[in-house]
Amino acid sequence: MTTRREFIKKAAIGTTLVSIGGVLPGFSARSYKNIVGANEKIKMGAIGVNSRGNALSGGFAREKGCEIAYVCDVDRRAMEKCITNVKKIAGNTPQGEKDLRKLLEIKDLDAVIIATPEHWHAPAALMAMKAGKNVYLEKPTSHNPAEDEILMQAVKKYNIVTATGMQRRSWPNVIKAVQEIKEGIIGKVYFGKAWYANNRPSIGTGNVTAVPEWLDWELWQGPAPRVTSYKDNYLHYNWHWFYNWGTGEAGNNGVHFLDILRWGMDLTYPTHVDSSGGRYLYSDDWEFPDTQIVNLEFGGNKLITWEGRSCNGRNIEDSSVGCAFYGESGTLVIGGGNAYKVYDLKNKLVKEVTSEMSFKAGDTTNPTQQLDSFHFSNFLDGIRKGSTLNADINVGCISTTLAHLGNIAQRTRTTFETNPTNAHIINNRAASKLWSRKYQKGWEMKL
Repeated sequence: MTTRREFIKKAAIGTTLVSIGGVLPGFSARSYKNIVGANEKIKMGAIGVNSRGNALSGGFAREKGCEIAYVCDVDRRAMEKCITNVKKIAGNTPQGEKDLRKLLEIKDLDAVIIATPEHWHAPAALMAMKAGKNVYLEKPTSHNPAEDEILMQAVKKYNIVTATGMQRRSWPNVIKAVQEIKEGIIGKVYFGKAWYANNRPSIGTGNVTAVPEWLDWELWQGPAPRVTSYKDNYLHYNWHWFYNWGTGEAGNNGVHFLDILRWGMDLTYPTHVDSSGGRYLYSDDWEFPDTQIVNLEFGGNKLITWEGRSCNGRNIEDSSVGCAFYGESGTLVIGGGNAYKVYDLKNKLVKEVTSEMSFKAGDTTNPTQQLDSFHFSNFLDGIRKGSTLNADINVGCISTTLAHLGNIAQRTRTTFETNPTNAHIINNRAASKLWSRKYQKGWEMKL
């Protein structure tokens, strides 16, 4: 018996064949359209819905041909809030499930959104792939570079449609900007700079307290080595700043614009990495830098940098987030939104492309709601039609690895060479130890 999920997958393959060789024998274009199921809803489950996951659920709920049928979170309050939000937007009431392992056993589940804390990203994605579910994986794709390698192999092995949350790859004017760079609007590009600036407060020194009754602390930790004592400054957002669960500001926000630079400059992995910075402003439990400069050299003739300032929100190029491409005849700047500017070597503005749809600075949950629809529909078309993904697993994993390399250089206080074919660290034992991580027994990532 053919399941809904198998039908949608076969329909996608059939659509690809039609686009290459015409309508399948025995069917008119009209009848074939009906078979593919333009009205067939893709049933999705959202995993991790406290903040960004709630926003993603709402975004997908607004998409035609998509139904958020299930919501999964270890925080009962977050799950209930998301269910209510989806019902308000789309009219249906999703089923709640605390344990993603049980969620992935559901037969009529076609795809999942993964927006958990970062230590869960890659393990959850791998589990979903093994269960045959299509995956929309939020950035960063992983907690460490080894997980990115596993995910890229897993997509090939399990043949799963997997998109990553590098949503700017779907924004019309960002696509146009990158196209102009490749066409030579500023000549040969040799340097790219990305940045993120914010005014985050101190997270203080946590007090050991009882685990809240609404939280399954054991399942929240999942694949991460156990922290037995629960502190009141771990959840929900502060886990970003702890090595055991997060990837710091570089993984949290740097990946977006490192990705655009890599895209526009036709780069993959670097050959040389270093990082400087520290936790300068506050003395608290925050482990990653609040101020960081990452340098990534590519073959001796191209350089990209990322500047992160978590505790001083002074803009660069009139934007709290963005990137700039520096070429032989000018500079192209992309801020946080769907717009860009081009300057000549005398700093004269020679072109400006604007958009009413913009980035909401300081919104940690849903800063680009209108624009993200382009990305969501691309993922759904990948499932339904077999369309090429704008940000597939390789895009997300390679760009995430750049952020990881910067963090590894920072944590070890070392500079190192890397293999440009796979990013492996060369002749640096301390740095190489951070290529992967230890897992809680029974949660190891295995293909």
